[in-house]
Amino acid sequence: MNPWLFVFFPMVMAFAAYFAGKKGERAAVATGLVCLAFSLLVCFGPDMTVSLPLLTGLQLTVDGFRRVYIVVICLMWAMTLLLSPEYFRHHHNLGRYYFFNLLTLGATLGVFLAADLYTAFVFFEIMSFTSFTWVIQEETPEATRAAMTYLAVAVIGGLVALMGLFLLQHELGTTQITLLYDLARACPHKGTLYVAGGCILFGFGAKAGMFPLHIWLPKAHPVAPAPASALLSGVLTKSGIWGILAISANIFRYDPAWGTLILTLGTITMVLGAVLALFSINLKRTLACSSMSQIGFILVGIGMMGLLGEENALAARGALLHMVNHSLFKLVLFECAGVVYFNLHQLDLNEIRGFGRRKPLLNLAFLLGAAGIGGIPLLNGYVSKTLLHEAIVEGAAEYGWALTGVEWLFLLSGGMTLAYMTKLYVCLFVEKHPTRQAEFDGKKKYMSPMSTLAVMLPAALLPLLGLTANVTMDFIADLGTDFFHCSQLHHAVHYLSPENLKGAAISIVIGLALYFLFIRRFLMKDGKYVDRWPEKLDLENLLYRPLLLKWLPGVCGWVSALFGENKLTAPIAKGVLRVSGILGRIFCDLPDALVLLLAKSVFHPTPETSDDKVYTSIAYRLGKDIDILAIHRGKEQQGGRHYAHLVYRSLETLRKTTARITGNLSFALLMLCAAICVVFIYMIVLHN
Repeated sequence: MNPWLFVFFPMVMAFAAYFAGKKGERAAVATGLVCLAFSLLVCFGPDMTVSLPLLTGLQLTVDGFRRVYIVVICLMWAMTLLLSPEYFRHHHNLGRYYFFNLLTLGATLGVFLAADLYTAFVFFEIMSFTSFTWVIQEETPEATRAAMTYLAVAVIGGLVALMGLFLLQHELGTTQITLLYDLARACPHKGTLYVAGGCILFGFGAKAGMFPLHIWLPKAHPVAPAPASALLSGVLTKSGIWGILAISANIFRYDPAWGTLILTLGTITMVLGAVLALFSINLKRTLACSSMSQIGFILVGIGMMGLLGEENALAARGALLHMVNHSLFKLVLFECAGVVYFNLHQLDLNEIRGFGRRKPLLNLAFLLGAAGIGGIPLLNGYVSKTLLHEAIVEGAAEYGWALTGVEWLFLLSGGMTLAYMTKLYVCLFVEKHPTRQAEFDGKKKYMSPMSTLAVMLPAALLPLLGLTANVTMDFIADLGTDFFHCSQLHHAVHYLSPENLKGAAISIVIGLALYFLFIRRFLMKDGKYVDRWPEKLDLENLLYRPLLLKWLPGVCGWVSALFGENKLTAPIAKGVLRVSGILGRIFCDLPDALVLLLAKSVFHPTPETSDDKVYTSIAYRLGKDIDILAIHRGKEQQGGRHYAHLVYRSLETLRKTTARITGNLSFALLMLCAAICVVFIYMIVLHN
């Protein structure tokens, strides 16, 4: 099967789902299931590299690692789409959601199937812009602010990554992934390669949620719909990991200095994410911070690949398997969070405590996800964490005390993972709500059959993979590590050996101690969960917003003042500013003219009439009551129902304004999507 057809199929179906109206939901679900079937077909096909017809600058390739991950991607998309109809039962703008959801699916497949970094960047940027709509879907003030943060990080990261690609193209003459290693070894300008690699790491690391570019992740997940959160956490962060892997396993293969950088950033990300999750009292925020921590675990494995050199098989296999495992964990856990939310419309732990009691299927699914991500033996998370731990131990024998410290931080982070997942499980399924427990227990039909399938099917994979690790997970590792360019294992890994069980036992003891001695005593007060994380430590408000909105404009203003005071440079500066202002006005007015033309033609508004009899009746009665009150106070109005007419007009204006705002956002997003397509077509043509 041609991978280009695989990528463009969901993109074409996005338009079909948007214009299908109420049937768009079914079209989206069907598309997800068809893509899952396509991914299985690709698994049985041959390796291939295919250029886009007429545009040879874009290439897709199929190999072992890509086969593994497109199956994971399509499985996650299919399951979240199965959950979506019940989750969005009373939501608005569903056409917009499914439209951008399927566009993002196609773009994400394009990233993972890309044969070169240029193709990956094109799809990466499309994916960033289309997934922005997931974060802003609810259109609340919190969602808008989080979406702006997400978009800012995506845009800045993308521009920096593009600069790195330009440097790489200039030095090596190509961004073809399979050619990078040999060309990088022969390149005399190693410093330029490190600068290019740092820029690419910045761009892809921002999407992965790597410290210090993680600021979007804990804020975007709580406000995004749960199905979208599962994809943001389980798939889109892995697209960032893909980019980091592409340069780490090729340009900087066996490079200890690069490995040390990735290991350091990964360790900080791993520990900080776990600490933030430990303090959080919001269900989805806790899972979001957990994603940041688990990304740190994967980055530790990638860093160890550089430090261990040609003996990096354990690190590579652990990184790959933890990527797959984390995607499955977050699919299960965020879907469970979605079930809680569409029943209660609450995420605060104090409001949802006790909801899961007497709900065995939800209980089982969440327990498997929590135990799996906590590294409990016989589940799949234990397998990947064991491989990563063995890689660190192997490195400690060569590098000494520094990696011994990383090992203990690894075990501590594993313990914190178990502690905050225990907190969530106990809150949902053990504790009782002080006032609403009888109401919670009475909810017998809390999931539809389709939602049950979406939650339970991926949950069943966790113990299945864990119990058959020497068959299934070793097969996945053998198939997928071709992308990592690692050596072969010299011996089979005995996952349940006493030494490996010892590492898991240490993390379990740390986790239980943290839960009973820290969470129950310090993070709870009078039986309620309290958020004791200092707001002043918010890195976005502490550093990034002042930097971009205050300090940089201040520096630019100071520089402008110097030009303005100089008699020689002042006229030149004014002329440049005036010309740039004229050009800016032209380019700003052109889209406005296009929008006005479309609004007067294709999108010509229909006459606004209110035929909602219930709404009209309520407005009239409210105005009538005010009239009666005015008459009793001696303020009778002449000319009939003055107040009734006034109230009706006020409420009708409010309703129409709200509808216009909602419609304008959807229309603006569609225009943004079209603009992105035009820009990238221009880039492709220019590249050729």
